[in-house]
Amino acid sequence: MENGTLSIGGMTCAACAGRIERTVKKIEGVSTATVNLASEKLFVEYDAAPRLAAIKEAVAKIGYEVLEKPKAALSIPIGGMTCAACAARVEKAIRRLNGIESVSVNLATEKAAVSYDPQTVRLPAIREVIEKAGYKALDFSRKEAVDEDQIRKERDIRILKTKFIIAASLALPLLYIAMAPMISWARLPFPRALSPMNFPLIYGLAELALTLPIIAVGYRFYTVGFKALWQRSPNMDSLIALGTTAAVLYSAYNIWRITQGRFMAVDSLYFETAGVIIALILLGKTLEAVSKGRTSEAIKKLMGLAPKTAIILENGAEKEIPIEEVLPGDIIVVKPGARIPVDGTVTEGHSAIDESMLTGESMPVDKSAGSDVYAATINTTGVIQFKATKVGSDTALARIIKLVEDAQGSKAPIAKLADIVSGYFVPIVCLIAVAAGAAWFAGTRDIEFSLTIFISVLVIACPCALGLATPTAIMVGTGKGAENGILIKSGEALETAHRINTIVFDKTGTITEGKPEVTDIIPAGGTDSEYLLRITASAEKGSEHPLGQAIVNGAEEKGLELFRVEHFEALAGRGIEAEIGGIKALVGNRKLMEERGVRLEELEAASDRLAGEGKTPMYAAFNKNGDTFSAAGIIAVADVVKAGSKAAIESLHRMGIEVAMITGDNRKTAAAIAGQVGIDRVLSEVLPQDKSTEVKKLQDGGRKVAMVGDGINDAPALAQADIGIAIGSGTDVAMESADIVLMRSDLMDVPAAINLSKRTIRTIKQNLFWAFGYNTVGIPIAAGVLHLFGGPLLNPIFAAAAMSMSSVSVLTNALRLKRFKA
Repeated sequence: MENGTLSIGGMTCAACAGRIERTVKKIEGVSTATVNLASEKLFVEYDAAPRLAAIKEAVAKIGYEVLEKPKAALSIPIGGMTCAACAARVEKAIRRLNGIESVSVNLATEKAAVSYDPQTVRLPAIREVIEKAGYKALDFSRKEAVDEDQIRKERDIRILKTKFIIAASLALPLLYIAMAPMISWARLPFPRALSPMNFPLIYGLAELALTLPIIAVGYRFYTVGFKALWQRSPNMDSLIALGTTAAVLYSAYNIWRITQGRFMAVDSLYFETAGVIIALILLGKTLEAVSKGRTSEAIKKLMGLAPKTAIILENGAEKEIPIEEVLPGDIIVVKPGARIPVDGTVTEGHSAIDESMLTGESMPVDKSAGSDVYAATINTTGVIQFKATKVGSDTALARIIKLVEDAQGSKAPIAKLADIVSGYFVPIVCLIAVAAGAAWFAGTRDIEFSLTIFISVLVIACPCALGLATPTAIMVGTGKGAENGILIKSGEALETAHRINTIVFDKTGTITEGKPEVTDIIPAGGTDSEYLLRITASAEKGSEHPLGQAIVNGAEEKGLELFRVEHFEALAGRGIEAEIGGIKALVGNRKLMEERGVRLEELEAASDRLAGEGKTPMYAAFNKNGDTFSAAGIIAVADVVKAGSKAAIESLHRMGIEVAMITGDNRKTAAAIAGQVGIDRVLSEVLPQDKSTEVKKLQDGGRKVAMVGDGINDAPALAQADIGIAIGSGTDVAMESADIVLMRSDLMDVPAAINLSKRTIRTIKQNLFWAFGYNTVGIPIAAGVLHLFGGPLLNPIFAAAAMSMSSVSVLTNALRLKRFKA
C-alpha cells in the first residue's frame, strides 16, 4: 500500500470534505481517504501508483481542484526601498520568474511576501532578481528574526540621523551664505572675503565646497535613482537625483562663466537649493524610519512574550534548557511569576494564570490538573507541572503571531487604486516636470525660472505617501486588535467589517453561556418523573448535543443509574432515537414528534409556559409495545444568558447595526431569549445545515452580514457570511474558519472589532485623501499654475520640505490608531 497527500482547492465546509471522502473511497484499490478541511488536504492510502491519477480525476469531476504542485512561502526583508515605485518595481521583478505563485511587497514593513513552487524556482533566483533590480535581499532566520530585524532597523535609523546631522550642519551655513547678501536690509553679519559682488568666484567655490559633502552623504539618492532611471523604472530617488543634479550642474556651469569674466553669473547659483533639499529629504526619511518602526510594535511585543528557556523534569531532576529543545511530551515545571514556555496540559499543581497577553482578559484563570495552558501566559501563584503538547510554530502564540503577520502583509481592496497610480506616478511626474519647464522657457526665455519650475515639480511629488497610506494603517489596526484579543486575519476582512449592517449571532455558547441545565421535569401519560429522566438520560448518553449532555448531567446529579442502550441514532436538527431494554425512545423537538405522529395536546400548555420563560422543552415519547409512540413528558433545559450579551447588542444598535439570532430552538423559546437581550430579528427552528441558507437570504435582501459563532459547528454559515467571527475560540481550530477571531467569550468584543475596522478604514481614507490631495494640489502649484495668474512661485526648498513631511504625516496619522481602546 502507498500513501499520498493531495492539496484540494474549492472546499468551503465540512460537507465538501465529506463528499470528497465518499467519492474517493468508492475508487477501487483505495483503502482509506481522509480530508482535513483546515489544511485543505486529502490523505489517501491506495494499492498502486497509477491509482493516484484516478483519484485526481474523480476529485476534479465533482467540482474541486487538485493543486498538484506544493507551494512554499517566505517573507524576504528588502533593503533600499524608498517609495511605492520601489515596492512596485520589486514586485514586478519577482513576478517575472517562472514558478512564482504570488508576491506582495509591503513598503511599511520593507518585506516581500512570496509564494512559489520550489521545484520550479529556487530562493537564490529570487534573491538575484531583487539584487538586479537595485535592492538588497537581506538574510532572514526565523529563529532570530525579531532581534536581527530590530538591530538592522535601529542601525538604519542611526545612519540616517548621522547623515541628516552632517547634511544639516552644512546646509544651514550654505543657506545663510546664499540668502544673507540678498536681504541686505536685515544687515546680517557676513564675511567681506565672501562678498558675491567683490569676490564672486570665492563666493561660488565656497557654496560648492559646502554642497559637495552634502551630496556625498546623500549619495544613495543618486546611485539608486539614476540606476532606476536607466532601467526605465524611475522612483522617488530618481526625482530627487534629477532635481538636485540639475541645480548643481547649472550652478557649476555658472561658476565656469564667472571664471570667464561673467561676474553677474554669481546671481544664478542654486547650490543651496540642492543642499537644503537633500538635508530636508534626509530629515523626512529619518522621521519616516522611526514612525515605520512604531507601526510594528504590536507584533514585536507579541514575539517578545515567549521565554527563552524552560525547566523540564528529567529523571526526577529539574533541568533548564533552551525553548527550542522542548519536545511534545516533556514535563515542564513553572514557578510563580514565570511565563509558560509552550502549550500543554497541567498534570500536577494548582495556580491562577494571567492570560491577558493572549485574550485581553484581565482576570487570572484558575488552572488545575487537566487544564490547558498556553505559551507566554504568566503563572501568578502556585507551582505547576504540565505536559508539553504543542511547541515551536504550533503554539497558540506562534499561530497568533503568524496570523497577525499575514494580516499585516495583506492588501485591502481599498488600496488597489493607490497601487495602480503608484506604478505610473513617477514617469508621469518626470513628464510634467519636463513639460512645465519647457513651457515656461518657451514663454519667458528665462532658463533660471524654468529650472526652478523643473526642480520644484520633481521634488514636491511624493509617491511615498501613496505607498504608505494603506499598509501602515492596516499594520497598526491589526496590531492594536491583537493587543485587545481581536485577531483580524486579512486586510480584506478589516475593510469588509466596517460595512456590516446586520450581525447574526448563534444562540448557544454565543449569546448564552452554552452550559444548559435541567430546570423542569413534566411527566405525561402516567409516566413517573424519575423514570422519565432515567430513560431520557440513558438515550441521550450517546449524544454530543449540549442539551442532551445537560439531561445526562441532570440524571447523574440525582444519582440515577443509567440503562444500557441497545441502539442509538442521532437525527440531525431534530433529536435522537434509541432502544433501551426493549423500549424505543424518541427525545427531541416538536418537529420530531410531529414527524412520528406523537400527540402532544396534553403537554401544549406546559410547553408554551416553558418556552415563554426562555426554556427549551425537550419532548420524550416511548414505544413499549411495538405499536406507536406516545408522549411520555417534557424535560425543560435552560441556558443562562451571558452577562455582557445585552450591553453588546445595545452597543451594536447604537452603531446602527441590525442584530439577529439564529437557533434550532422553537419560536417561543427563541423569542423569550431574544427579548431578554434586545434582539431585532429571530431565526428559530433552523437546522444546522440550513444556517448558511438563512444567512444567504439576508444577503439577498441587500444586507452586509456578519455571522458570530464558535467557528466549528457554524462553519458553513461563517463561510457564507460576508464576515465570519469566531468567538471565544482563539486557541483552537476556529482560527482557521473565521475572518475575525475573538480570543475571549465576551460579546463586547464584537462591537469593538467593528469599531476598530471603522477607525482603521477611516484612517486609510484620510491617508489616501491626503496622499492624493497633496500630489494633486502640490504638483500644479510647483508647475507654476498660481504664478500664471499672478500668484506666488513655489521655491524648490519649500517643495522639498512639503514632500518630506507628507509621508511623515501619513505615518503619524496611522499611529493615532494606537490610542484605540476596545
